[in-house]
Amino acid sequence: MTALTACGGGGGSAGAEPTGGRAAPPAPTTANTPRQSAPPATPAAESPVERALSEMTVEEKVGQLFMPIVYGTAADSVSGENQARFGAQTPAKVIQKYHLGGVILFPYNVKSVGQVVSFTNGMQRASKDVPLLVATDQENGMVSRFSSVMTAFPGAGQIGAKGQPELAGQVARATGRELHALGVNLDFAPVADVNVNPRNPVIGQRAYGDQPKKVAAMVAAAVKGFHEAGMASTAKHFPGHGDTNVDSHTGLPVINHTRAEWERIDAPPFKAAIDAGVDAVMSAHIVFPKLDPSGDPATLSKPILTGLLRKELGFKGVISTDALNMAGVRKKYDDGEIAVRALLAGADLLLMPNDLPKQYRAVVAAVKSGRISEERLDQSVTRLLTLKHNRGLLAEAPRASAQEAARVLRSAEHRRLAGRFR
Repeated sequence: MTALTACGGGGGSAGAEPTGGRAAPPAPTTANTPRQSAPPATPAAESPVERALSEMTVEEKVGQLFMPIVYGTAADSVSGENQARFGAQTPAKVIQKYHLGGVILFPYNVKSVGQVVSFTNGMQRASKDVPLLVATDQENGMVSRFSSVMTAFPGAGQIGAKGQPELAGQVARATGRELHALGVNLDFAPVADVNVNPRNPVIGQRAYGDQPKKVAAMVAAAVKGFHEAGMASTAKHFPGHGDTNVDSHTGLPVINHTRAEWERIDAPPFKAAIDAGVDAVMSAHIVFPKLDPSGDPATLSKPILTGLLRKELGFKGVISTDALNMAGVRKKYDDGEIAVRALLAGADLLLMPNDLPKQYRAVVAAVKSGRISEERLDQSVTRLLTLKHNRGLLAEAPRASAQEAARVLRSAEHRRLAGRFR
């Protein structure tokens, strides 16, 4: 594992000449004058991330990579869907059994403000050693998982039509504050796709528009707005899902942009998000032959995730897969192999596994066999722990307040902001 903190001290000598760069001669000594020995070196203090990583088993590290759907509306009760997928195990028990690093919430997890706060607090209590990333897709507009309890803000297309990046930032900040009050700490937003295909069945109004520079400015403002609210943000769907006419939930889209077209059309919003300090970038289940001729979707592509996103664009944060239960990523490989290949490609966070028990076992086995090196595993876990540390989640488990949530959600200030788009 690469250390997150660097020790002071280099190759110079304390007795070096100020300008000449040469060391002064040693002081003369006699038999009766013992040479002074140097004081023992003080080891560098472990960072919270290094400390947390050092205390984990392989099984616990692998658990940090997974972010499944949780079913039901309470941490300590068994819903019908939970029963079907995990047997008589509550969400809390599933979190503990698989040492989960995160969970994602959907509308069926939401009944009321107080209930969501109780649910997120209960799940955090279940995650005893390392607090959870509690995530959702609150893009607003078409994709609004918490619409029953949150302010009805417009989607990106409506915001983009105003042509004012500051509005994108204000909506992101207000959205982040409401989510944070509910105990959510990671939003899979903003959408960084440039929707250049009018027949696109899956992006459309979820994007800020069809002009790369305008979309880039909106995305950067949104990332900063989320951060001002204490919310981790995600730019999606890399390397760009804007020119498709196939929905990756049901099929595998192919984008035939040249490398030059990708740099001109698709890349600018992702570069802007990275420059703004975005916490995570989500991959797309799309084939992009000019970036990787293998035929694998970007989620499973090392040339795209490691070569392009990591090395060329210099992204150092968390790479999340898009949902692993989508058809676009499940065309060629079984569920266990998909999870392993996503990690080998460069992903860190395995979102919405189609079969958590199978995929968890497959990754553990790949690490123990050496197919995934422990160094590679530690890289991903370090990035995830760093995200948690950066958002204040490692020091102590977050706890939401129902009273504070009632004050923040649908506040007069937020309703006035939403009203500016009517």
